[in-house]
Amino acid sequence: MDSGFQEFAEAVAARPRASHAAAPRFERVTVLGGGADAQMLCALCLAEGAAVTMFSAYGAELDALRTGHGISLRGAGPVGNYQVDQADTPSIATTAELDRAVAGAEVIFLTGPVHKQRTYAMVLADHVRDGQILVLAPGRSFGAAEAAWLLRVGGATADYTIVEVQGLPYWFRVAGNQFHLSAAATVKAATLPAGRETVLEGLRPFLPNIEPAINTVRSSFDDGSGLVEVPALLLGGPATVNGLPAIPDEAVALPENDTFRALIGPQHEAIMGAMADERREVARRFGVRDLPALADWQERHAGVLKGEGSRPVPAFGEAQKIVRCATIGSLVPLVSAAAIAGVPVPATESMVTLAGTVLGADLGPAGRRLETIGIDSGAIEDARRLLDDIAGGAR
Repeated sequence: MDSGFQEFAEAVAARPRASHAAAPRFERVTVLGGGADAQMLCALCLAEGAAVTMFSAYGAELDALRTGHGISLRGAGPVGNYQVDQADTPSIATTAELDRAVAGAEVIFLTGPVHKQRTYAMVLADHVRDGQILVLAPGRSFGAAEAAWLLRVGGATADYTIVEVQGLPYWFRVAGNQFHLSAAATVKAATLPAGRETVLEGLRPFLPNIEPAINTVRSSFDDGSGLVEVPALLLGGPATVNGLPAIPDEAVALPENDTFRALIGPQHEAIMGAMADERREVARRFGVRDLPALADWQERHAGVLKGEGSRPVPAFGEAQKIVRCATIGSLVPLVSAAAIAGVPVPATESMVTLAGTVLGADLGPAGRRLETIGIDSGAIEDARRLLDDIAGGAR
């Protein structure tokens, strides 16, 4: 076992965990990222009365917001128009200066795909302060452990809290500056270190669909995003039947049936079931049981079949980004944990290979792997102990 990782695990485990104080009210929020998910989170936090700052290193993202008419939320959730960079009314402040963005923030959301969250974690090492809350949204598998490692490597010594959230509160369709929201299912969330449940209560106004998990080991194995999203988006065509209602030749499917859940047919169910069984067996070796049924994972990550709670089908470019992120942030970590546990996971490994082939990239080395943060494969008891130490919660 890497001595640096041993020191890292001991340092995280030594930080205060339990808190019996009343749930805090967070009033100063920063969102790192300028994509659609970041914009939605900014609007949700502003709707709850927080002072909100959005950071983006991409001028085009900020210019588009500044020259538009703010962010408009419709459908479920806090309907309204939320302004950007207005001096005379509550609005979202934008900046391209990271130090300015995070100074004084109580909550910092790290949004976007895995590679951006990694970058944010590394650059935050010089800026994070005692008491700040770093929220990975979504965290997928072992996101909090990886972020803690990157912050530690970068020299961060503050008493911060990382929150790993396994999904956003709403699905959305975007047209211009307008977001049409549909409520998503309940998802797990956990703090690192464990025992800081009041932090989750304080975040609930912004993330109303979160349900506390005992620690980030539990929330990581509870992540079924990869086993749902990757097969649904990659496996289509005449040999794979989707879940759309049968319609006559020459007919056109109704728009309300064009949902993510409708992509999942009987063959997808079989593949997802095999991958779910593999995840459960690996989780069991790490002491995590009672993971969701496949149907629950599908509702969380694919939404319902139609109506309120349905997830839109992403466009081609967005679908590729989702597949990449779900593979490196959900499937590769499972393969890594399986190697330590000595559990074969052929369905998951095959999906990683297929995703890499379709995207033209070797996604295995790019993925979150426990060995990259010092957990040596083959040492299951040591791995369990160190992950539990990092998470800060005994089962």
